[in-house]
Amino acid sequence: MIDTNELTVQLEATLHHEIPLTLALGLTVESYDGQTLVLGAPLEPNINHKATAFAGSLNAVVTLSGWGIVWCLLKEAGITAKIVIQDSQVNYLLPVAGDFVAVCSKPDPAQVRRFQNMLLKKGLGRLELTAEIRSNSQPAVTFQGRYVAHLVKNPETEA
Repeated sequence: MIDTNELTVQLEATLHHEIPLTLALGLTVESYDGQTLVLGAPLEPNINHKATAFAGSLNAVVTLSGWGIVWCLLKEAGITAKIVIQDSQVNYLLPVAGDFVAVCSKPDPAQVRRFQNMLLKKGLGRLELTAEIRSNSQPAVTFQGRYVAHLVKNPETEA
């Protein structure tokens, strides 16, 4: 079993290295308990002209929470793959006037098995996820996205 604390450290380093925008956002991996991933970002570097969080920043963080869940699933399964988002829908329900977190949980185990089996058989797996950002205990941003993982056949040659 992989240590979830170690995974959070590795994920944050990967996000900052692979997706440099995460540094500008001030993105941190707050927690991962083996089921739910929480990413955080401060308001200050993500503020808009209305003194609330910029929609683009909210979108990036909620999208990255799904990307991070896929990354964790792959690490836990010992699978090396490249992850991209294929499709998403984001709804902005309430303004976010402070530091914020995006929360994404793994789908049910049957979906995870289907994703991993397709990835290993066909070299490509798709997984649909939901995530949200809350403000004052209410959903402020809701997200649905489809992620695609492309199997890396020879991890030593892939950077």
